[in-house]
Amino acid sequence: MGAGGTTRTRRRAIPWLLLALWIGVLALASPFASKLADVQHDRVTDYLPASADSTQVARIQDRLPGGQATELVLVYHRDSGLTAADRATAARQVAAIGRQHELTGTPRSVPSRDGTTLMYPVTSNEPGTDEKKRDAFVDDVRGVAHDQGGLTVQVGGPGAMATDAADVYNALGGPLLYTTVAVVAVLLILIYRSPLLWLVPLAVVGMADYLSTGVAYGLNQAFGTTVSGQSTGIMTVLVFGAGTDYALLLVSRYREELRRHERPYDAMRAALRGCGPAVLASSGTVAAGLLCLLAADLNSSRGMGPLGTVGVLCAVVAMLTLLPALLVLLGRRVFWPLVPAYGSTPKARRSLFAAMGNSAGRRPLTVLASGAVLLGALALGALNLPGAIKQQDAFVDKPESVAALETLAKAYPERSAQPIDVITPTDRAEATLATVRGAHGVAGAQPGRSGGGWTEISVIASAPPQTAGETATIKELRHELTGSYVGGPSAQQIDLEDTNSRDRLIVIPIVLVSVLLILIALLRSLVAPLILVAAVVAVWGAALGIGGLVFGPLFGFEGTDPGLGLLSFVFLVALGVDYGIFLMHRMREESLRSIEGHGTPPASAALTALRTTGGVIASAGLVLAATFAVLTNMGLVQLVELGFVIAVGVLLDTFLVRTYLVTSASVALGRKVWWPGRLSRTPDPAPPAREPEPVS
Repeated sequence: MGAGGTTRTRRRAIPWLLLALWIGVLALASPFASKLADVQHDRVTDYLPASADSTQVARIQDRLPGGQATELVLVYHRDSGLTAADRATAARQVAAIGRQHELTGTPRSVPSRDGTTLMYPVTSNEPGTDEKKRDAFVDDVRGVAHDQGGLTVQVGGPGAMATDAADVYNALGGPLLYTTVAVVAVLLILIYRSPLLWLVPLAVVGMADYLSTGVAYGLNQAFGTTVSGQSTGIMTVLVFGAGTDYALLLVSRYREELRRHERPYDAMRAALRGCGPAVLASSGTVAAGLLCLLAADLNSSRGMGPLGTVGVLCAVVAMLTLLPALLVLLGRRVFWPLVPAYGSTPKARRSLFAAMGNSAGRRPLTVLASGAVLLGALALGALNLPGAIKQQDAFVDKPESVAALETLAKAYPERSAQPIDVITPTDRAEATLATVRGAHGVAGAQPGRSGGGWTEISVIASAPPQTAGETATIKELRHELTGSYVGGPSAQQIDLEDTNSRDRLIVIPIVLVSVLLILIALLRSLVAPLILVAAVVAVWGAALGIGGLVFGPLFGFEGTDPGLGLLSFVFLVALGVDYGIFLMHRMREESLRSIEGHGTPPASAALTALRTTGGVIASAGLVLAATFAVLTNMGLVQLVELGFVIAVGVLLDTFLVRTYLVTSASVALGRKVWWPGRLSRTPDPAPPAREPEPVS
């Protein structure tokens, strides 16, 4: 067989080999992918800071006798006052629960002073540490304790709150995936205007998501990586968002190359040479930014870094191997009805991005200054962000456990609705109890469970939960009780706020330095990376500012998640630089052409890059923003806030910063944008052609 035949055989074989390889990889990952849900936990310790007092309390409580108990509070309430029949109904329902389940002790009623409410604490060791059994127990109790004849019955307490939160996190599995798939499918159909083409990248990104779940399970087994509902949900969004973006860039370049090459295999090779480095660089930058979360002390943030990185890397591997193989095997017909014929020229159209680039190019400094003022003004809205969110305000729709908590707070104003937990060495329990009872703001304290050298003390504060008064009491207890730990729901919120403040001071500089160094190495310049980093930081500030303008007044949120600033920064910087690399990579190509004596002048390289890549970057930005916007449909305020800020930030970055500000800065600086690299220097003029000497 000749060289030509060998080449053709290789062209036919490589796509099939890649397809077979992916089938094998997915088959190997399948047993692990199905197990990820088994290691996903949304316990308190999966979200708390690793070194905080409240974390130590939660861990020691799990080891105490009865520490695995599920604690509930049954709340019976009638606005006009409880009747004798109401009390009989409450007693009958509580007795029925006791017959159906093994309770630790006989529940005793605690009436309110105003006679409107009756509270029954109910505790059971029956579910143990099994979260599914806990949820089944709570659901069963709610089935027995139900409203009757105007009597309102609510089931609250820590166990019910955990079950209500689990219901929301469970929605991050199937519903989040299905909604994300639907959103991406609709956008791809609109972008490609083809009945077949949209299916290919969607199928590939689905396989990448399936692979990422298997790899995430492997990380958990090998390194103990925290897997929570939040982190797996974010991983799915990243796979679909980033993976579809890479697909859009590759398919756009492949369509161009099909007009220049007769065979799809050759066109794909050219497309991968053209955009492959940019895709690899951008995905590597996103992964590096996410891995910086490993420096965080908050368990939920630190666990999200590796899982997000897994999602991005699985997406980029799939888009640079499986997607090209499928496109080559399907041939040109996959683009039907807009098939790019070999040797054809695309129909000339008025380019929106060419018009936008021209407007930025005419007055670059004016556009740059106006954009900077606009972003700065939007960033001021961050001053209007509500304070740290309280536990009862963390749900978009108020669940039954929160309603029960509010009823208790009104009916029992003389006591906190949720205790402060103190864990102290057993040999110092009496002294600790005396100190606790003498602390300012303590209404009462009782010793509880003991074991393993530790004793638990339940403290009731005189101030309502998560108020300034209760916070002062918790801080005083921590100051006075040396060698003891102070925890509980309110203490956990304090630790979350303090740890997030600490993590911002550490992680944000690491992200900035890491991304900047990667950009310097990729672009071989100092100025261009500084422009990109400054642009994404400005986008982050403006997106947070818009959040501050709408979270309270429009959405009605009572607080802001303490982790919003850090997580939104990491995602917006990493993903924003992603698009900057796409634009700067094409700008660098145009600048190289100008040095080689053909192509556009240096000042026009930015405008040419925007005109050629603006459409695909805009499509990618819309897809990424839409995938993160899916989080705003979830039931937890922290996810809604995070999804909103990232979606708004991506849109600002796509249609304002990339289009106008980065382009204007590049036009204004000309070759200096590549300083101190080779492209920043004016090339020597070509020597004049020598005239032939006359023949004598």
